[in-house]
Amino acid sequence: MAVTGAISVPLWISTSTSTKITAFNTKSRISYPLKLSRNGLYPLSTFDRNGQYEQHFTIKAASSSSVGSTEYAEEPATKVKFQRSLSLPGCSTSLSLLGTGYREKVFAIIGVKVYAAGLYVNDSVFSRLDVWRGCSSAEIQPETSLFNNIFEANLEKSLRIVLVRDIDGKTFWDALDEAISPRIKSPTTDDKSALSTFRGVFQGKPLKKETSIFLTWIDPTKMLVSLSFDGMPSSVDATIESTNVASALFDVFFGGDPVSPTLKASIAKGLEDALK
Repeated sequence: MAVTGAISVPLWISTSTSTKITAFNTKSRISYPLKLSRNGLYPLSTFDRNGQYEQHFTIKAASSSSVGSTEYAEEPATKVKFQRSLSLPGCSTSLSLLGTGYREKVFAIIGVKVYAAGLYVNDSVFSRLDVWRGCSSAEIQPETSLFNNIFEANLEKSLRIVLVRDIDGKTFWDALDEAISPRIKSPTTDDKSALSTFRGVFQGKPLKKETSIFLTWIDPTKMLVSLSFDGMPSSVDATIESTNVASALFDVFFGGDPVSPTLKASIAKGLEDALK
């Protein structure tokens, strides 16, 4: 059971030695702090009663991050929580969450959610978007030039994908490649090499639910790929050096026909708030 706040359990213990413990239910008289465990300091009171030292203390369970925590934002449809700020391998500064959404695939007319996603950006990118200050999210969302400005900015940005169901690595790559490849009209040798490197990250890997995939644009020509099966990544799994591949991938999510309309809509709302 997740603990979302501190709980207090009043206890009395009495002991005449370090091993004998007897419980009492008596009001305390003197108080001082005592470190009962590695979890921290707790109030303790003690007094002598018939040669025994009665002790009263309160055990407090440490709070875990809750849905309402300002450190996280929850993607509503999948309930996946995204940190509002991330420090990633290969990045020179922390990145801020701009918006979240989800990807849904339709099988036999039934929509199945595959993953949640969140876009993180260097806050300096907003200084490049002054012309859109005061615009609503409805005005921002179809603005191709705005999203092109974000991509072309020589500033780090990262897309975090969190799977909400188990999926084979090859299946994940095939779906991604199906969206990327048509966007590269005349692939060069470098593009083909980059796609082969990209594919290799996922081949032969079972991607379990809650696996995170980080696609990080260092600049318009270079993208880092990191996988994490239990939280934040500790290293970079592949470096993709191809402007065409990096641009095509960005367009998959933020172009005119995004694979996750909810993500782009959320980003547009985040931009509206940032550019007020």
